[in-house]
Amino acid sequence: MPWEYLIVWVLLAGAAVANGLLREFTYGRRLGELRSHQISSVLAMVLFGLIIATAGHVRPLASLSQAVRVGTAWIVMTVAFEFGFGHYGAGHSWERLWADYNLCRGRLWLLVLLWIGAAPALVFWWNRG
Repeated sequence: MPWEYLIVWVLLAGAAVANGLLREFTYGRRLGELRSHQISSVLAMVLFGLIIATAGHVRPLASLSQAVRVGTAWIVMTVAFEFGFGHYGAGHSWERLWADYNLCRGRLWLLVLLWIGAAPALVFWWNRG
């Protein structure tokens, strides 16, 4: 993975933390946990899309296969961060962390991960347009 895209992932992680803080200290208090999670997930995909599109414009990836490798690496890094920090840093149970992957219960985190993985290839494709 190009080192610039490691920095982009750090920006994505920072945006995710900021998004979570926004949820916790604003609308999350009024809307309930599930609705807040859903809004936060959609907002994260929008924020991530903007960051990834900007990165793809400033530092375009060399090939579609490189874009796929970057997306795959980002998924692995994100899941590792989520479970590592979520469990050991924030003290969440494994069950709570896994629950965010349940689309049947309205949890959208899996869609966010798929977006993180697909976005570099989609931006590459769009830029090649």
